[in-house]
Amino acid sequence: MSGKNTSRSRAFLSLTNCRANASAIIKGSEKYACIKGAVKFYQTRFGTLVAAEVFGLPSNQNRCSNDIFGFHIHSGERCCGNDEDPFADAKSHYNPNNCDHPCHAGDLPPLFGNNGYAFSVFLTDRFSVDEVKGKTIIIHSDPDDFTTQPSGNSGEKMACGEIKSIIC
Repeated sequence: MSGKNTSRSRAFLSLTNCRANASAIIKGSEKYACIKGAVKFYQTRFGTLVAAEVFGLPSNQNRCSNDIFGFHIHSGERCCGNDEDPFADAKSHYNPNNCDHPCHAGDLPPLFGNNGYAFSVFLTDRFSVDEVKGKTIIIHSDPDDFTTQPSGNSGEKMACGEIKSIIC
């Protein structure tokens, strides 16, 4: 491994000893009350590391079924809503640069369900932790198609979390 790659891997491995800079507690809507989890945000010198762990996702036992869920940061500050949309206050995808989909800052890799459980860790340079504090994060019923405007045809909002600072 080159010196640059070695220092980069050490930087990420050292995050296991660090506290997250922000987190969101994920809760499902009334229809998806079993969904629970957490998303943590770590600011690194290489970008924002996002770690998501979610339980209680709908699961099809058919191996050829689609247990892939859209996952986005939304611009709203609250996970409130109404009968039609339980998370209407989460608003639309976080998109401070007015980019076309799938280049919104809030467009994230999908969650891949594994018998109702999902775990995902990824690095992004689309936003800093400070930029998304106070926003919401949504799990959608369908995978993002990365084409349809403005939001990827990801289906209903199943679960939501409010991204908050972690005070040490």
